[in-house]
Amino acid sequence: MTISSHNARALAALGHDARLAIFRLLVKAGEDGLRVGEIAGHLGLAPSTLAHHLSALVDAGLVVQEKRGREVFNRVDYPVIQGVVNFLTSECCTGVTLTVREESA
Repeated sequence: MTISSHNARALAALGHDARLAIFRLLVKAGEDGLRVGEIAGHLGLAPSTLAHHLSALVDAGLVVQEKRGREVFNRVDYPVIQGVVNFLTSECCTGVTLTVREESA
């Protein structure tokens, strides 16, 4: 997968209100992450809906799930999201040149 397509997948995953809310909640939680039940409690999502959206975030590489004993914790993969931000801003302020095409007569 190319760098662009990886970033496109990550951004597409965040392009849904529920997934964006889950992601932002996990950012607030920090490195410790949250259990699935805690996420559901904060956002009021049904278990099947939450599982679907978490799966999309995991598949996009934005969220890591870690089993600790009998519990699964979800946390943001900060290096991945930093890579996405860097991709978006890597050419900041480099200037844009408009190429004018001559129209044929």
